[in-house]
Amino acid sequence: MTPQQLRARALAKTKKLPMPADPEQVCADADLSLRALVDIMNNETTLLRAGKLMQASELAADKAELAQKYVGLARAIQSNAAEIKEKAPQLLQKLQQGQASLATQMAENLRVLATAKSLTEEIVSSVAAQLGQSNQAGAYGNTGRGTNTQAPSVKGVSINTTL
Repeated sequence: MTPQQLRARALAKTKKLPMPADPEQVCADADLSLRALVDIMNNETTLLRAGKLMQASELAADKAELAQKYVGLARAIQSNAAEIKEKAPQLLQKLQQGQASLATQMAENLRVLATAKSLTEEIVSSVAAQLGQSNQAGAYGNTGRGTNTQAPSVKGVSINTTL
């Protein structure tokens, strides 16, 4: 069992969370949040594929807010699943389908983010190596020929690994 599944089970065993509204309204709000989250992740993925990293990073705050809202609603729904299943089983089924869509979009988004991160690190490392070579001092050895030593990468180039 994964850590996420263990955490979900532990949350399910905690005391019942109050529903912020009637079950139909909570499910509708969760569905809207879920769809908005899928949409914003799709937009982010599209921007990342196009190489528009700054524009994609501007979506992070909205994405985090939507995710937090959705998780809160999902926890309330999970805590009150028996009541909702009794009153509106079709809403739970709709949310489960939305969950599948979110999981697919999250997997794609994470794949693109990992590729962008890897590519960025490779570019920065390559630039650092090139700068290190161009800053190499010209020196001559005992034979009167230039030395063929490999200069280290430039010091001071940093890589932000939080992407």
